[in-house]
Amino acid sequence: MRHNYLFTSESVSEGHPDKVSDQISDAIVDFMLRHDNEARVACETLTATQRVVLAGEIRCRGVYENGDWVEGKREEIEALARQTVKEIGYEQDGFHHETLTFENHLHGQSAHIAQGVDAGGNKDEGAGDQGIMFGFACDETDDLMPAPLDYSHKILQKMATDRKSGKAPFLEPDSKSQVTLRYENGKPVECTAVVVSTQHAKGYDEGDKEAELHAYVKGVVKSVLPDGLVTDATEWHINPTGSFEIGGPDGDAGLTGRKIIVDTYGGAAPHGGGAFSGKDPTKVDRSAAYITRYLAKNIVAAGLATRCTIQLAYAIGVSKPLSLYVDTHGTGTVDDAKLEEAIKGIEKLGGLTPRSIRTHLGLNKPIYRQSAAYGHFGRKAEGDAFPWERTDLVDDLKAAVA
Repeated sequence: MRHNYLFTSESVSEGHPDKVSDQISDAIVDFMLRHDNEARVACETLTATQRVVLAGEIRCRGVYENGDWVEGKREEIEALARQTVKEIGYEQDGFHHETLTFENHLHGQSAHIAQGVDAGGNKDEGAGDQGIMFGFACDETDDLMPAPLDYSHKILQKMATDRKSGKAPFLEPDSKSQVTLRYENGKPVECTAVVVSTQHAKGYDEGDKEAELHAYVKGVVKSVLPDGLVTDATEWHINPTGSFEIGGPDGDAGLTGRKIIVDTYGGAAPHGGGAFSGKDPTKVDRSAAYITRYLAKNIVAAGLATRCTIQLAYAIGVSKPLSLYVDTHGTGTVDDAKLEEAIKGIEKLGGLTPRSIRTHLGLNKPIYRQSAAYGHFGRKAEGDAFPWERTDLVDDLKAAVA
């Protein structure tokens, strides 16, 4: 592991076209789980100029039964998609929640997939697909997340809050951020560069209005980053192309699942093969990525390492994971193999089968829309939301390696 280096991560706002798609897909996952906590959902969303298109497969009591929609539910799905766009803030000529064209091509789940996933007889619920999933944690921030990504998210969250409150009325929903930090001895000591591109109201690309926007962005960045990281040498790139009036799905088409590195660790750790949004928690792309984050975070929170990566692997229709891998990158206080055995021996984790993951973390609930922007990890575990961010496994891990 290198100790002195530069590292960069980026984030995108809730108004970015791919994130609009993610939020619609996850709003539909929540809708299905509210009706049936055993619903099966794989919902992809395309957003483009004045258009939202849904596709994928579903199974849900009270919503889609016997190969067809329950009366009124197609209309509720459309209203939900439009409401999601409205809440993000799109009321533009090129993308407006009231006037956009909506298409719903969701259909019933494949019987061949269902037979592998469903429990029956002596067979436990199997994984919804083959795949590899990674979780990560480090001690760079209070959230136990990589600092460049954590700050990139928080810059855009602050801008969105100010936009919606009216504090920054010149901002529009689409924006991106990027933070480069210099590390010494493995710790961030300086912000060498910041990039922020934000959609803006007409006229904020020249003169005094442009200066106002730039000053605002710099103020947000300085309020988010810890004291001392921003210096006189920090390089600033604010709307470096000049104008950014046309944005969101009108400026570029959006698709569910295209911002997976933004969703996870900003490139500081591996990402498995699949996206999260639009998938119910029987899909291990989602649920196993959440449990590996949970495990890695608890290892770091327990003081057993300052940096931890965990991998799980599954086969479709098979409940038991094929492998468990722990890597503390030379920072562990106990051997990595001992941590693997400790995890396997904690009874409440249930062997990390798909059903035991969902049960332990309480994933069969409508909690996903709020995860679909500003990262799935490093968020506050409050109520039912973000249960994979809890650190309630610390004592079990300490006891298991004692």
